[in-house]
Amino acid sequence: MNNINETQYFGRVEKEPENEAKKILIAVSAALKEKGYNPVNQIVGYILSGDPTYITSHMNARAMIRKLERDELLEELVKDYLNRND
Repeated sequence: MNNINETQYFGRVEKEPENEAKKILIAVSAALKEKGYNPVNQIVGYILSGDPTYITSHMNARAMIRKLERDELLEELVKDYLNRND
């Protein structure tokens, strides 16, 4: 039995895979830009209202963004903003 006072070693931690919410936001933003929309305005409208028509169906963007809860998207945006401004 191991001594509970000893630190356990778990080995090297692999780099965390890119966040799914981040991938989706980037893809949705690209689809919105391609269709001529302002991605910031459209994504904010979607997060605030929950209305999926703020997001174009071009490039399957609407289906992608609906895979996540709106609070997950907001969390990713705030996290990224804070990390960039530390």
